[in-house]
Amino acid sequence: MPSHLSAGRPAAQPPGHGGVDALISQTRRLRGEVDAVRRDTPADRSDPQNRWQRALYDLALHQLNDVDEHLAQLRDGPLPMTADPAPAPTAAPHGGSLLSRVGSAEWNLLTDEASWSGELYRILGRDPSAPPLTLDELPSLVHDEDRPKLTAMVTDCLVDARPIDGEFRVVHPDGGVRTVHMMGEPVLGADGSTASMWAVLRDVSELRRCRRAVSETRDSLHRRRHAAARTEHRLAVELQEAVLPAWRGSLRLPRGGPHTLDLAAHYLPSSTSAPIGGDWYDALELSDGTTLLSAGDLTGHGIGAASGMAMLLGAVRGMAMTGAEPGPLLACLNRLLDATVQPVLGSAVCLRYRPETRSLLWAQAGHPAPLLFRDGTGRALDTPDGVLLGAASGASYGQAEVTLEVGDLLLLHTDGLVPGHVGTAAVHRLLGLAAHFAEARTAQHCLRTVVREFGEGEREDGACVLVARVAS
Repeated sequence: MPSHLSAGRPAAQPPGHGGVDALISQTRRLRGEVDAVRRDTPADRSDPQNRWQRALYDLALHQLNDVDEHLAQLRDGPLPMTADPAPAPTAAPHGGSLLSRVGSAEWNLLTDEASWSGELYRILGRDPSAPPLTLDELPSLVHDEDRPKLTAMVTDCLVDARPIDGEFRVVHPDGGVRTVHMMGEPVLGADGSTASMWAVLRDVSELRRCRRAVSETRDSLHRRRHAAARTEHRLAVELQEAVLPAWRGSLRLPRGGPHTLDLAAHYLPSSTSAPIGGDWYDALELSDGTTLLSAGDLTGHGIGAASGMAMLLGAVRGMAMTGAEPGPLLACLNRLLDATVQPVLGSAVCLRYRPETRSLLWAQAGHPAPLLFRDGTGRALDTPDGVLLGAASGASYGQAEVTLEVGDLLLLHTDGLVPGHVGTAAVHRLLGLAAHFAEARTAQHCLRTVVREFGEGEREDGACVLVARVAS
């Protein structure tokens, strides 16, 4: 295309060959490296992640080809215009040169003449022996839906001297549709009026195809991941429901005898879309007539945390049935977590209640202390020594003992009741419910009070609450 005055300014001239050649060399080296990585990537069409990666590699290679060939044209200078182009192939080969995908044109508004490069005939699907179309005739090649867009771009260029930069689709005689990107400017005459318009038209169909492939594979990958997340969440919920105690409402343990605990528990799920965590609660009547109460929380979320919780709760029940006291039981759990392949931390509290003497022996591993409510006031039990499960090999766990009275209320909970706080805020709010607990007649009524207080709040994680009331 010959040099022209565009909007009253001289056209920029090509830079020196040396700098452009260096850029071409860098581009080709990068293209070779990207292609090498692409070839080393396994081609698994059944894997959405792999399809997405391959589509991105293809798009990057197409764009690097374009950069290489644009720089080559910049180095070699503008192509001459011809009104009688030599025949061009009807279709560009995959990865063909820039010259098979970029054409140029100039429309003289004073003489109503048009000049097209040979490549533009191929891009627009025109017979090379036919005369170039005028601006008025050009829309006849354009897809019906895109004609208003082309008309608006040309009008803005000729009337308001706005540069053209947009895309439209052209329909070839064989019915094929190509996407064309057009860039152009008005050429001003000596009197400042628009004398002609020049444009560079580029066939970007392959580039758009690659971008669509990237978008489609990305969407497919997102759908696959979303479906996998839903499946994992469902499995984690089912596992949690299968492992946690099946009783609902109030439970009295031990089931025989005059001295019993009135029990109620509840799991409060996250108020967000966070996966299920590793929280648990449990109440178990042991063979010697004592009752084991426990609560705990494993780090992590999803099926891994739920399965780890199931393993840990099973170990708690099994060791408790052998007669292990709370402190040694937690030491065994610590060794169990220390021996797992995947490192994990957990907190837990275990209590063993002897109904005949109403004595409570308990231990904790980095867990909030049980809360004791009596006569309308509440306090946290003095905490024996104990670190998080899995935090230190060979750790030992102290024990503490307290004697309960009829009407006393014990409350166990896991972290997560109050968002952004670990224990402190939840404890203050729970202790503030002491007067309500004093008026409640059953553990279930007390639990409902807790759920009303915390159930509607925004929680980033799930939480468990277990209430035990000394009924007799």
